[in-house]
Amino acid sequence: MQIETRRFLIRDFAPDDAPAFLAYHADPRSSKFHGQDAVPPGALLTMFQDWATEHPRRNYQFAVVQRREPYSLVGCAGLRCAGLPSGQAEFGVELAPDYWGAYAYAVEIGRALLDFGFETLGLEVVVGSTVGGNAAVARLAEWFGAEIVATRPGPDWMLQGDWRSVDWRITREVWQHQTS
Repeated sequence: MQIETRRFLIRDFAPDDAPAFLAYHADPRSSKFHGQDAVPPGALLTMFQDWATEHPRRNYQFAVVQRREPYSLVGCAGLRCAGLPSGQAEFGVELAPDYWGAYAYAVEIGRALLDFGFETLGLEVVVGSTVGGNAAVARLAEWFGAEIVATRPGPDWMLQGDWRSVDWRITREVWQHQTS
């Protein structure tokens, strides 16, 4: 499975992606918005690769790779439907720290993923949850027209940073209005 944008290939993870994925997860900046109970990066990568072989497929977690040299892995992005009502998916974009704030990368990737979800998968609602202290994700959700539906206490590691968990959602109708 592959989605193309002007600058990126958004595709299933390949074995060659492992070193770059593990390296950016080892960067201390990456762990800022993850708790100590987070799934280890190696196990995450295995899970993402397993999802790509499931039938029917319920979760799409893609590698995001530059289309031009140096063809670097810049992060990952996904829509995860398992455990949610029919027609819904959870959205997520993760960029390697070296690409944070870089030339609207998250906007381009997120737009392609939301188009895929609403147009190809036929989703009606896409939801997300983020750390209240992650201003970049809050701006991204706002840019996409998402509405905040809940702010709640997060796990202990969030509370130590004086953060809360913020839940948001965007409907197919709002997305179509945003992109028309």
